[in-house]
Amino acid sequence: MQGSQGQPRAVIVHAAREVAVVLECAGARPVALLSAPGAAAYIGVVGFRALVEAHGALSLAILDAADAPGHALAAMRAGFGAVVLSPAVPAFAGVARIALGSGVRLLPKAPPALDLARVDLAKPQGLRHLESWLALPDP
Repeated sequence: MQGSQGQPRAVIVHAAREVAVVLECAGARPVALLSAPGAAAYIGVVGFRALVEAHGALSLAILDAADAPGHALAAMRAGFGAVVLSPAVPAFAGVARIALGSGVRLLPKAPPALDLARVDLAKPQGLRHLESWLALPDP
């Protein structure tokens, strides 16, 4: 099922195991693997790419660059198909033009997402919570 604006349900992932569990739970359903807010600054473009690429899921990944246009541009060069950048950044319009020319979706805010930092996937109720999130109908 897809969430708001025809986008897949998003899940904030922090570790390789979480990526694997999300992909397994999603099955054939579309899903977006979102980084934590501002993750481009602390895990880095290369770090988040490695996390999702280890599972062949770069095409599902959205990297949050917060207010760092340089990180957003680096994410585009690294092959991310979607990047979050605050529209309050003075360079937003320029980055948006580059994104458009590159076929990258530049998002002014992260989509609604389930943050797995708050879900214990080692417990059955955590897995059920993830499954429920992924199964929610379109709003």
